[in-house]
Amino acid sequence: MEPSIISPTIIPTTSWFTPKRLLAVFCVINLLTYLDRGAIASNGVNGSKGTCSEGAVTCTSGTGIQGDFNLNNFQDGVLSSAFLVGIMVASPIFASLTKSVNPFRLIGVGLSVWTLATLFCGFSFNFWSISVCRMLVGVGEASFVSLAAPFIDDNAPASQKTAWLAVFYMCIPLGYALGYIYGGLVGSHFGWRYAFWIESILMLPFAISGFLMKPLELKGLVPADLIKAEVPEDKSNTSSTAKMFDEFWRFWIDMKVLLLNKVYVINVLGYIGYDFVLGAYSYWGPRAAYNIYHMTDADLVFGGIAMVCGIVGTLAGGFALDFLNNSNTLSNAFKLLSVTTLIGAAFFFGAFLCRNVNGFLALLSIGELFVFATQGPVNYVSLHCVEPSLRPLSMAMLTVAIHLFGDVPSSPLAGLLLDSINNWRTTSLILTTILFPTAGIWFIGIFVHSVDRFEDDNENQVCTIPLLQEKPEETSTSHAQSQEC
Repeated sequence: MEPSIISPTIIPTTSWFTPKRLLAVFCVINLLTYLDRGAIASNGVNGSKGTCSEGAVTCTSGTGIQGDFNLNNFQDGVLSSAFLVGIMVASPIFASLTKSVNPFRLIGVGLSVWTLATLFCGFSFNFWSISVCRMLVGVGEASFVSLAAPFIDDNAPASQKTAWLAVFYMCIPLGYALGYIYGGLVGSHFGWRYAFWIESILMLPFAISGFLMKPLELKGLVPADLIKAEVPEDKSNTSSTAKMFDEFWRFWIDMKVLLLNKVYVINVLGYIGYDFVLGAYSYWGPRAAYNIYHMTDADLVFGGIAMVCGIVGTLAGGFALDFLNNSNTLSNAFKLLSVTTLIGAAFFFGAFLCRNVNGFLALLSIGELFVFATQGPVNYVSLHCVEPSLRPLSMAMLTVAIHLFGDVPSSPLAGLLLDSINNWRTTSLILTTILFPTAGIWFIGIFVHSVDRFEDDNENQVCTIPLLQEKPEETSTSHAQSQEC
């Protein structure tokens, strides 16, 4: 069958969605998912295991999850990474399904799983039960992390794409920071289980809206209803085994394209090193501050610094790349990534060498400003170094890679190192050194030939434009463009 020429799908003017509202809704959802990650790392929710004095004369009972389930540091680190297993398994599946199922509906499915999984986290009764629930949280989050950024990229103004992505990814440090504070307050006043139950209630309206609201389409993908309409009758009865084989074969073809893309591979390798360090920081950071500098309010202080510096740094990185926007935008992105990571690493290293708590906080804050500036550029590269139809898979495999080789092993490995050497400061310094080669990897990307492929629409010859319109006059222009296609 010949590839179809499909006119763009435009949301009716009666639709509640506009580009800015879409960005706002996705930001709130992103905020909630990362608030969950920050909460489970907080002292209020994660807690501490019980301790006994020498000779076991007096013992202090543990608190939070670690205390209730009597977890050692390695098990505690595994718990922090359990939900990432779900993300790694489910992200490629959701990305592949976008070619046969509406992506907006897939986000609704994922958020429903997330809502139920967080609810059952509050009812867990031992290490294994909460680990399984955390894995299901990751499965639910997988659809959103793979598909949200392409939707934003489609509908952001051409001159502000990185800035819009930066606003979206700003919710990562903001969510983590609010999670530290939220977990500390809710955990200490009501108990750690309530933190998960409240999260589930907050996400429920967004999960429902994923099924009730008119679905949106992604640039480069044929709408699912049109795919079904064009399937010949003799192929509609194809066995499920044959269909699965076709899906797997298409997935393998797309994967080969990604693996042969030098720009994409370099970007992913750099992000792995970055996420390895930041993942361990985000989980062990509050307790490192507590144990090294005896900060009794480590959750609030660490969370407050991450919030302010994360917002400012992420937005600055996005606006900086838009300001430098020219024909070599991807090369400029690698320049920003390498420079900001190198400077941030230097300040982090100095912070953990500092013996004074005020000096530590000052250097840590400056370091966070620089490292968070990477969020907009690194995701911009992943979205624009591939054809539009490959963006969901690009984001999915980026997510899989940074978790599989980054923050999944880093938290338990940091816990294992900590159990071995029993020194918080040395453990933190060893982690920080990984950021220096990370900056070097991104530096290599500056010299690799790169092309922005956002306008490439080879698959199915789909002609698309931004799917949400804010001005009535844009609709007529869009119609003219579709006729030209």
